[in-house]
Amino acid sequence: MIDRRIVSPRFIGRMAGAPLRLAQPGDKVIKAAPGAGSESESLAPIHIELADAVADAIRAGERPVAIVGDCCQAIPLMAGLARNGVHPSIVWLDSHGDFNTWETTPSGFLGGMPLAMLTGRGDQGMMEAVGLDPISDQRVLLSDGRDLDPEERELVKASRIRHMEGVIGVPYVLPDGPLYLHIDADIIDSRLAPAFLYAVKGGPSPEGLRSVIEGVLASGRVVAISVTASWDAAKDEDRVTETAVRRAVQPLLAG
Repeated sequence: MIDRRIVSPRFIGRMAGAPLRLAQPGDKVIKAAPGAGSESESLAPIHIELADAVADAIRAGERPVAIVGDCCQAIPLMAGLARNGVHPSIVWLDSHGDFNTWETTPSGFLGGMPLAMLTGRGDQGMMEAVGLDPISDQRVLLSDGRDLDPEERELVKASRIRHMEGVIGVPYVLPDGPLYLHIDADIIDSRLAPAFLYAVKGGPSPEGLRSVIEGVLASGRVVAISVTASWDAAKDEDRVTETAVRRAVQPLLAG
């Protein structure tokens, strides 16, 4: 399958340099700017353009591979798939759970909520803006999620999503059917990639994460991929973090 690479260089609406560090000539770049309304509502133009780009790729028989600035953009990616009748299960690789709601979050950070939103929890405004229905818990695998807020952890435990606490040395049992693979680069041990915006110690090495990615791809069922380039490019002058991420996601960058 031919990959259609898409780059969306915004972090919750603000321009972000890290996704462009992974861009290649010929990539589709999302150019929409934030719109009016609340922080959540303002993301609609960006999300709609991204959903359109994903839908175009699927119609052309290609697999969308999106490099994005925040994990909320998983929502429009899923919406673009759904427009063409593609309803995958989700494999979510992240050091965080992204399973907060307004009732559980201690920070109010939207980027910590998209997986909860995708399963129908919390504010559904972003989902409604791109016409996406929630996915059932049983079709979600959260891998690692080693840094959960206290009430978020309780929400994960009370759910029916599969939470694999760890990445390396654990048996990977993938959900059924087609798969959407979402990777937040900050799942890598921050001691090896110090410029992450929300750094967490522990987790896999770049090589360890790459082996997991290759294992999921080997299933032959991955219909879409996103990588959140979640580091501060301005603080990565030596490009140590960029290099670590590149080592991990090279199978995706190579198409």
